Amino acid sequence: MCRRGAERNCGAATGGRDFLGDIVMRHPSFSSTMLVATGFVIVAALALTPAVAQAPSPPPAPAPVPAPVKPGPYKIVAIKPPEVVSDPSFEAFRKQLAGIAQKKDRAALAQLVAASFFWIPEDTDVADKTKPAIDNLAKAIRLDGKDGLGWEVLTEYAGETTAMPDAQRQGVICAPGEPTFDDKAADELANATQTDASDWVYPVHDGVEVRSGPQPDAAVIEKLGLHLVRALEDESPANAVMATALKVMTPSGKMGYVPVETMRAVVGPQMCYLKDANGWKIAGFVGGDASAAN
Repeated sequence: MCRRGAERNCGAATGGRDFLGDIVMRHPSFSSTMLVATGFVIVAALALTPAVAQAPSPPPAPAPVPAPVKPGPYKIVAIKPPEVVSDPSFEAFRKQLAGIAQKKDRAALAQLVAASFFWIPEDTDVADKTKPAIDNLAKAIRLDGKDGLGWEVLTEYAGETTAMPDAQRQGVICAPGEPTFDDKAADELANATQTDASDWVYPVHDGVEVRSGPQPDAAVIEKLGLHLVRALEDESPANAVMATALKVMTPSGKMGYVPVETMRAVVGPQMCYLKDANGWKIAGFVGGDASAAN
C-alpha cells in the first residue's frame, strides 16, 4: 500500500488534511504486485524477440481490463494508530500556530517558517529558494487566496498531535503521522478489491459507530475496530451540503456512515517541522498543487 515512507508520489494532492486526502508519501506502492507482474511480461517479450526482424510486427493487443469488483466484504487488515508527539514544546508551538491562523497574521507566521522550507507536491521540491520562505508556504497551502482556505489548512495542522520522522531529512517530522499495518496484507486487500490507498481510511480510536444514515441519530449498525476501512463515494445532496459524515463499507460488507472527524486518510498531505536552537519551525509541506508554484 502506498503509505508515507518510501515513495514520494502516491497521487496528486489538493492541500489540507482531507479524510480522502490524495498525496504523496513514502512507502511501497499499493500496486507493487502489479508492477512486478508487468516486469515479467516485459522480460518475456524481450526474450521472444528475434535478433533480426524479418517483417514489421503488428502492434500488440491491449491488455484486457479486469471487470470492476463490486464493493463487498473484505479481509480485515489491522492498524496501529500513529504516535502522538510527546514533546511539550511542540504542543506549545501548535498552540502558537493556531493563534496565528486565527488572526491571519502573515508577518508572525513568516517568523516560524524555516529559511530552508521545502515544498514537494509530487516528487520534486518546487520551492523557489530565491524567495522568502513564507511565499513558498503561501503558495503551497493557498494562504493568500480570497477564500481563506490556507488559514483553515494551517488551523487543521495546528490541531494535529501526531507526526512521524521524515526518512529523507534528519531532524524533520511530518504531520499527521501514519498508521502502521502489514504491507503485504494491504497489497493483497488492494488487489482483491481493485482499489488504491485513496479508497481506504482508518478510525482514530477503537469502537467508532457506523450508522445506517448520515444523521447523528441514525441507528447504529456496527462498530469499527482498529483496521483499514473502505471509504465509498457519496453523491447524495444532503451530504454534499453538510459533509459531516463519511460513507464507508465495513469488513462484513455493511454500508453505513461515520462522523468525518472519527476517520483519517491512509495517505494525505503533510506539514513538516524541525526544531532548532530557537524552537520549532515549519520545515516544509508535502502536497498541494504543483501548478501553483509557477
